[in-house]
Amino acid sequence: MEQSAPPPYRRIVEEIRRRIDAGELAPGDRVPSTRRITREWGVAMATATKVLTTLRQEGVVQAVPGVGTVVSDPQAGPPDQPQTRARKPARGAPAPERAPREPDGGGLNRDRIVSAAVKVADAEGLRGLSMRRVAAEFGMSSMALYRHVANKDELVLLMADAAFADVTLPDPAPDGWRERMEAGARLQWELYQRHPWLAQYLSLTRPQPMPRAMALVEWTMARVEGMDPVTLIHMALTLLGFVLSTAAGLEDDLEAEQETGMDQEQWMAAMDPVFEGILTSGSYPMYAGMAGTDDDKVNLGTLFDFGLERLLDGMEVLVERRAGGAATVRTP
Repeated sequence: MEQSAPPPYRRIVEEIRRRIDAGELAPGDRVPSTRRITREWGVAMATATKVLTTLRQEGVVQAVPGVGTVVSDPQAGPPDQPQTRARKPARGAPAPERAPREPDGGGLNRDRIVSAAVKVADAEGLRGLSMRRVAAEFGMSSMALYRHVANKDELVLLMADAAFADVTLPDPAPDGWRERMEAGARLQWELYQRHPWLAQYLSLTRPQPMPRAMALVEWTMARVEGMDPVTLIHMALTLLGFVLSTAAGLEDDLEAEQETGMDQEQWMAAMDPVFEGILTSGSYPMYAGMAGTDDDKVNLGTLFDFGLERLLDGMEVLVERRAGGAATVRTP
């Protein structure tokens, strides 16, 4: 019986393995980036991402901050557990069972593990996080961590909840509903800037049980009055979704910097000649109108500020209609 051809990502994985085995790529050499893979093999970005993820899982390559994805050194020891993105439990699934706190001779405990894991994720993103990587911070094997944390899923959940403990609510709190919602949104934005991985981990459709995060959302909406519960939760989640979607770019930029070795400013400088050629065609007057302006006129920060104000403008219309006794506003 004729065997079916391997999927495209697998063929690319084997080709990169062949280059490594042939000595074309030595330990420490950068392997093709996702963008280069898409160009060289003509595949989608998702396929290119799966190629590098598979190579990492198989211990062939590893991500090096500020350098990119490089060939692993076989002399450095066995590969770690697959470094896949921490997966959220399926809808309706119980939260992972927590391992009991047990001190050990080295003073290792759950709080220290979570703190170390947060530092790793802040610097390297969730893709760079693994039980082995965190254990290396203590000079121990990954098995030492399992006495305190059940698995990586639980670890990331603990990290996310711990991150929200960093939030300090203003005292006194803003009295107006709009001022309170703006303050709450900015507290979240500042939190995601400190922890870029956090925004991509959180989910609106499959929320995790994180009391500290829930408390911040409650505080944010506490001054909105006269709304039925369904409308109020839609307002809260719309605001939360805006902050999360904008902040997701922070982690994307961190991963791109690790992959390319260039920060955003360096990358934009490298792309300037390409964009200049496109804009001089005259087909894109809106973009061409930005020529000569400072690069920092449009960035994630300005997008957040602009979008937040426009979102609150819309919320204000809703609140004023409800306060004026208008007909009930329909919500999906």
